[in-house]
Amino acid sequence: MKEQFRLKETIVTIQADESSYIVIAQEAIRENRKELESYIASDPFFQSTLEPYDVEGDFPEVVRRMIEAGNAMGIGPMSAVAGTISALAVEAMAEAGATYAIVDNGGDIAIINDRPVLMGIYAGNSPLRDIGFVMYPRDSITGVCTSSGSVGPSISFGMADAAIVFSDNVSLADAAATALGNGTDIGREAVEQSFDVVKDVEGIKGAIVIQGEFMGFWGDVPDIQKADVKYECITKG
Repeated sequence: MKEQFRLKETIVTIQADESSYIVIAQEAIRENRKELESYIASDPFFQSTLEPYDVEGDFPEVVRRMIEAGNAMGIGPMSAVAGTISALAVEAMAEAGATYAIVDNGGDIAIINDRPVLMGIYAGNSPLRDIGFVMYPRDSITGVCTSSGSVGPSISFGMADAAIVFSDNVSLADAAATALGNGTDIGREAVEQSFDVVKDVEGIKGAIVIQGEFMGFWGDVPDIQKADVKYECITKG
């Protein structure tokens, strides 16, 4: 079953075999958003900075993960907010016994799956359409996170129609997708060079960049195949 859930700026699509797991994910999102909002109230700079957050302290888990991921990519902690929320929700579902759980937070996805899952790629106005990849069954959580300079409300300083990163650290995947999107300019060579941003970062398994008519790959990436990408199924506000 699948359900969309909205809490302020967080808009997610949650999938699981049982409604009880969806309720658990929703509660995890509420709890972690509350902790994040409380921390931001104590230090608004955390929310606004686009630079690494070089502050020591005893942080809530959601905040700690965001800091570590943003710092690993040399950017601000809010670059990892969506992926971190997704990861914490799926972790709660898995701890309750779910073996199939997906939380899609605006294209930043945490997943554990006991069956193959076909994920479509939405790259805005790029002519590269109706393509996707299969996430094969696994018994641990992984992240598939996407950033774009042409799709969605998130800040991006690049020209990628879709910058996708794969990592078992979902927070890192989110921050890395942001950095990869920021580092993508126009044209074939720009797409090839964009992977310099992620290729030496420990924990990143692979990446895809789509920019206009060009698509590039780096690292361990699932096989690309045809997919019926339905716009109405995309998690969005």
